[in-house]
Amino acid sequence: MAFDGREKFSVAGKKCIVTGGAQGLSRGMAEGLLENGAEVVLVDVQAEKLQKVVTEYCEMGYKAHGVVGNLADRADIDRIFQEAMDALGGQLDVLVPAAGIQRRHLPEEFPMEEWDLVLNINLNAVFQMIQKSLQVMLKQPTGGKIITIGSMVTWFGGTTVPAYTASKGAVSQLTKSLAVDCAGRNININCICPGYMDTEMCANMTQARKDECTVRIPAGRWGTPDDLKGPVLFLASAASDYLNGATIPVDGGYLVK
Repeated sequence: MAFDGREKFSVAGKKCIVTGGAQGLSRGMAEGLLENGAEVVLVDVQAEKLQKVVTEYCEMGYKAHGVVGNLADRADIDRIFQEAMDALGGQLDVLVPAAGIQRRHLPEEFPMEEWDLVLNINLNAVFQMIQKSLQVMLKQPTGGKIITIGSMVTWFGGTTVPAYTASKGAVSQLTKSLAVDCAGRNININCICPGYMDTEMCANMTQARKDECTVRIPAGRWGTPDDLKGPVLFLASAASDYLNGATIPVDGGYLVK
């Protein structure tokens, strides 16, 4: 039978949750899903910004929902997930636990409360959302897709970001571990690792550091949220049904230079 690309790469009608969806890469991925017919719950702690984004998408005719919540609070995640599932009618096809934060300090000066905050959002909340999603997806005949978000610091150390580096390295390894347990049960879980992206997270980098990174990118530019739309659509669709446990750099060639 001929390979039907339009069918295999389709996400039309899929029910999705994207955390951190009010801005940055998370919003870009949510937008890519919405633009191609998926129904998406965007989760974010920034209530006003989230409402504005969701209203904008709904006015464009997309099926978007917003759930405000604090992913650093384990108890609040229970509520967040339940509200998201209620909005989606109890079905969940795609989870993108993309919310992440970064804090910059020299390691000897890194405040432990900020260490805990970064790990709670970037790692602990990711696993909690995945665990809850699996409890839904494993009961569905269609299974599900989970797309985690790593970073270039999955491979490198970065500078003045020990908590962020530790969390993103852990997410990539978590993805591999979960893939082993889930691949034979109709669940695909893979990790996208963005390179240097022109988003709010990198706004506090010095210009000298930005220039240093740009020189190393063979594509000659930083990425944008639009650059993640294609990869997330692939991983959310049937086109990636035999891909599991992969760590995929989307970095303009930075990693291989």
